[in-house]
Amino acid sequence: MLYTSGTTARPKGVPRRQRAERAAAVAHVAQNLYAHGERTLGVMPLYHTMGVRSLIAMSLIGGVFVCLRRFDVPAALELIAAERVSNLYLVPTLYHDLVYHPRFAASDVSSVKKLGFAGAPMTDGLLKKLQAAFKPDLFVNHYGSSEVYTCTIDQNAPAKPGSAGRAGINQIVRVVKLGARSVDDVAVIGEEGEIVALLAGDESFEGYWRRPEADAKAIRHGWYFTGDTGFIDADGDIFVTGRVDDMIISGGENISPVEIESCLSLHASVSEVAVVGLPDERWGKIVAAFVKRRGAVEADELDAFCRTAGLAGFKRPRRYIFVADIPKSPVGKLLRRKLVAGEYVIEPAAAPAAAARQQGTAA
Repeated sequence: MLYTSGTTARPKGVPRRQRAERAAAVAHVAQNLYAHGERTLGVMPLYHTMGVRSLIAMSLIGGVFVCLRRFDVPAALELIAAERVSNLYLVPTLYHDLVYHPRFAASDVSSVKKLGFAGAPMTDGLLKKLQAAFKPDLFVNHYGSSEVYTCTIDQNAPAKPGSAGRAGINQIVRVVKLGARSVDDVAVIGEEGEIVALLAGDESFEGYWRRPEADAKAIRHGWYFTGDTGFIDADGDIFVTGRVDDMIISGGENISPVEIESCLSLHASVSEVAVVGLPDERWGKIVAAFVKRRGAVEADELDAFCRTAGLAGFKRPRRYIFVADIPKSPVGKLLRRKLVAGEYVIEPAAAPAAAARQQGTAA
């Protein structure tokens, strides 16, 4: 029994047959080009699909699963060096914490030749930072879920930032129009819709644990409606842009948070950023950016940065809120729902001027 991350609602139990687990592990080995004797850092929870996948994959190839009970950057860096870890498979948040930690520059990570990430899209800024820091032989963006382990993969993530590649082994995926009831209502190239995956593949689940309402929403005519938004480009590659529930509808326009977060992540003074839609009487929702700062920066400077980067006017944040931390789940996934609910702490040093900063400068 695995459990979903619960980023938009309470976690759901996902029963998995042993044959599906083995098929997923074999696919994981193939997609990451793991060789006999690989060594990985075991830090993702074992109730989560990424954690158990790493464990089973290492058992299949006679590898080593180096256990770290709780994620701690200094301890992780020490284990990577001491155990000569050869590959990492983490969510973007944990990669961020590794490469931006003060001890990283002096740590020996030369044994790491392969990077893989999943669980959430990776911002352009973090992708570039990791490529420069590790110079990996292989950098895999794996898009999947607890329900269907592999939907798509891109084995050269830095070459096309944001791309989740194409369907994995024995898999078929489509992007259907938002709100579609049928898998035949396919979105056109470049149109943002919902990603769906065929359930006939070896890695698929058969339904949630005692959640018939969730089954009815997600399983239709032999396809799994992922709840993820995305689009297919002219090359046939899929881009995952977020969750259907995270889509911001402002003034009748559909706005994906991921594009805005990737833009802001490239600013040198932004450590982390999360974008959500907050209620607004006129627009329905407005785009709000919650920013954890690395250096001195204010709302007007970030707005100017978005303008210069070419971000469309209707996508630019109307509010900037500087916070002490961005809320995350136990597996390191961003919890936007907590930001919408007001469950965050204003950056302590910025508290006296918070009201001024929260006023948007975009027009």
